[in-house]
Amino acid sequence: MKILFASSEATPFAQSGGLGEVAGALPKALVEKGEDVRVVLPLYECIKEEQRKDMKFLFHFDVPVAWRSQYCGVFEAKANGVTYYLLDNEYYFKRSGLYGYYDDAERFTFFSRAVLELVAWLDGFKPDVIHCNDWQTALIPIYYNCFYANRKGYENIRTVYTIHNIQYQGVYGYELLNEVIGISPPDYSLIDFDGCVNFSKSAIECCNKVTTVSPSYANEILDPWFSHGLDTILWKSYWKLTGILNGIDVDSYNPKTDKAIAYHYSASSKANKAKCKEALEDRFGFEHKPDVPIIALISRLVSHKGLDLIINMVDELLDTTEVRFIVLGTGDTEYEDFFKGLAVRHPDKFRLELKFDSALSRQIYAGADMFLMPSKSEPCGLSQMIALRYGTIPIVRETGGLRDSISDCGDGKGNGFTFKTYNAQDMHWAINRAIDLYYNDKKKWSALVTRALKCDNSWAKSADLYINMYKEACS
Repeated sequence: MKILFASSEATPFAQSGGLGEVAGALPKALVEKGEDVRVVLPLYECIKEEQRKDMKFLFHFDVPVAWRSQYCGVFEAKANGVTYYLLDNEYYFKRSGLYGYYDDAERFTFFSRAVLELVAWLDGFKPDVIHCNDWQTALIPIYYNCFYANRKGYENIRTVYTIHNIQYQGVYGYELLNEVIGISPPDYSLIDFDGCVNFSKSAIECCNKVTTVSPSYANEILDPWFSHGLDTILWKSYWKLTGILNGIDVDSYNPKTDKAIAYHYSASSKANKAKCKEALEDRFGFEHKPDVPIIALISRLVSHKGLDLIINMVDELLDTTEVRFIVLGTGDTEYEDFFKGLAVRHPDKFRLELKFDSALSRQIYAGADMFLMPSKSEPCGLSQMIALRYGTIPIVRETGGLRDSISDCGDGKGNGFTFKTYNAQDMHWAINRAIDLYYNDKKKWSALVTRALKCDNSWAKSADLYINMYKEACS
């Protein structure tokens, strides 16, 4: 099949979060399955010069943006067996970051329309499916239906829309209809929702398939508590909704070969994980205490990551329990300030790094014993899978992809510790169960680490499910 994968970010070129990892890893897995998958994303200023040197300029064309036309240059790059098309417009994309600008709606309206214009210029590649990801590409299905479906060379293309996080929908005022979006009045109802323009709503209405990044999340977003207002729209399109659990790039996240970590190890030879713990203690200035567990949190410091639960119990945990705690991430000021204070109150047990650091995150995954992820909501989550890959035991709340990827080890078969309710005491109980097992049954703990290291969270299984979904969309 021919799949054009449209994303506002994709590794190895530009990434701000999980979407970039998915847009880099899933196409790679699909290509390894024999599919012809190509990725299209903006040519951002942040893309490294050494990557730009290997790009090939192909052509340029004009893109309609409501009543005006804008230049679009197209560069081609190859990475991991995948062809990437990077769309160049310096007015929209030569900026220091990927998102957060006053005109993001116009920037990604241009990008969505440019993706469809690109199809006419791709010699020998007419996609069977255009796979759109999150609100930044959500106008592609409505534009296809309104302007391209009956155009020569565009016949019978199917569109798939993946919701990575339903909280971000692309909600704007009606002024965009004429000034930016440029669809005709009879089509306004496709994008109008709750007194606003809603990009995601238009994609759900107009695409052939709606997917989410885990089966549990597909069910959860039908509930008003999770849907951020779109549950009624999703119920109308329930027949085309499905959830497919994300995977991780197991070649990149591999404790046997990862150059970022101090020592290499595997499920069959895991002794060096203890040496990685020593290296982590050195990195954070801890005294060497191999028998004291290290709990890690690597996260954006925002409310839906469950940080309120941590705030309610972490002082008690550190006061009463022999444990170390490391936090890596950035986010809202209230949470950053709390963790700064925690570092002052518990200088011997707590460490904080307020930054995004890929290499350091891998060192933490490899050196920590437990990984805390108490999310209020979590569409899929990749961190718990990465933790498993490095033999670090997840402690998670049962929501979204956390429920689908982590099972409680109380039965002697699970790969982590879980709790159900959004409650600080329930989380504290799950942490205590993990610490008790760590201290009191080294044999069972070692077996748990081995099970974690053997977990298969590669994209291979998910890629097969995506292929079946594409075929259903085209049938």
